[in-house]
Amino acid sequence: MSRAQDVMTNLLALADVRINGARPWDIQVHDRRFFNRVLASGTLGFGESYMDGWWDCDALDEMCCRAVRAGLEKRFAFRLPNVWAFLTALVVNHQTSRRARKVGRVHYNLSNDFFEAMLDPNMQYSCALFAEGDDLASAQLRKLDWICDRLRLRPGLRLLDIGSGWGGLARYAARHYGCQVVGITISQEQFRYAQRWCRGLDVEIQLRDYREVTERFDRVVSVGMVEHVGYKNYRTYMRAAARSLGENGLFLCQGICGNVSRVHADPWIKRYIFPNSVLPSLAQLTRAAEGVFIVEDVKNIGPNYDPTLLAWEENFRRAWPRFADRYSERFRRMWRFYLLSCAGAFRARSLQVFSILFSNESSAIGSDVRDRRQATSSSRTAVLEPSAWIGRSRGSITMK
Repeated sequence: MSRAQDVMTNLLALADVRINGARPWDIQVHDRRFFNRVLASGTLGFGESYMDGWWDCDALDEMCCRAVRAGLEKRFAFRLPNVWAFLTALVVNHQTSRRARKVGRVHYNLSNDFFEAMLDPNMQYSCALFAEGDDLASAQLRKLDWICDRLRLRPGLRLLDIGSGWGGLARYAARHYGCQVVGITISQEQFRYAQRWCRGLDVEIQLRDYREVTERFDRVVSVGMVEHVGYKNYRTYMRAAARSLGENGLFLCQGICGNVSRVHADPWIKRYIFPNSVLPSLAQLTRAAEGVFIVEDVKNIGPNYDPTLLAWEENFRRAWPRFADRYSERFRRMWRFYLLSCAGAFRARSLQVFSILFSNESSAIGSDVRDRRQATSSSRTAVLEPSAWIGRSRGSITMK
């Protein structure tokens, strides 16, 4: 056994993961170069070696969950890719208007039919909200209605959707709540899709950056977009939302957050999945909102992302034969690693999804929001709280 293999064996043992073991979460190493590659490059080498077929794991999500819980990624914090990411993040704004469009080109401009095959009928590429027995489509509808209810939408209100994706939320708010909606995206593919999908509704889709909006709205919502803002721009983001709100306005910011404040993303995620992205912490977002908004309510629906990601991976796996001629085997392994490693991270509770409701005026509207929430909380269908998901096996989740 080489020194590198010995080091990796001992590290994985901390997570109760064995090399070439018989349990589903044990890894099967096919290429001995794997050990040196991971020791040299940390999580970047770990993900890339999986993409290259150097190792496999039957229960990749559970293995990643165990590794995250054991803090193995912290053992690689000072590997070169991590140090370089940290230093460049300190001196470079990776999320300027020009740089921000890179994620639109690289990630969201994958073919629309690819995402149609993976997502639910409402094309929701963010955390669903599960009740017992829900399938993905039902859970995503529940999430859409929950968001609209939190924003207290009603007919005639003007809603700005920052990062509107394929237009699912904008379409839902217009059809079911009678709102006038403007959705903005930086992805050409999403822009064209949403324009067609929302035709005939009181919805306008624009291809623009959030910093370019000059109109005023009654409500602003941003779901699954704050991850692309960048720590140097959180204050700018909050001020842009505030500038877009009229009197007694509400702003709902909902997105993935880490447990600690960081300035850079995981090197593998940054290189292969979301260029120039970084997950904020709740502290970073609320600090950016100081003097701009009043925080009315914060909820954490993060435990729901584990089953959401598993449902996406199942859909992706079933649909893969349709796309095998278009994308490479390396892409297939990359996408599988992305979905299942993220599911493991949410299961380990190192990632959260915070839904933060802000107001921009007097406390009167805040009191109304709180009273309304308390009055309806007892009658609403209960969603799964964190304790309901912790420790659940993959097979116990209902996916129809």
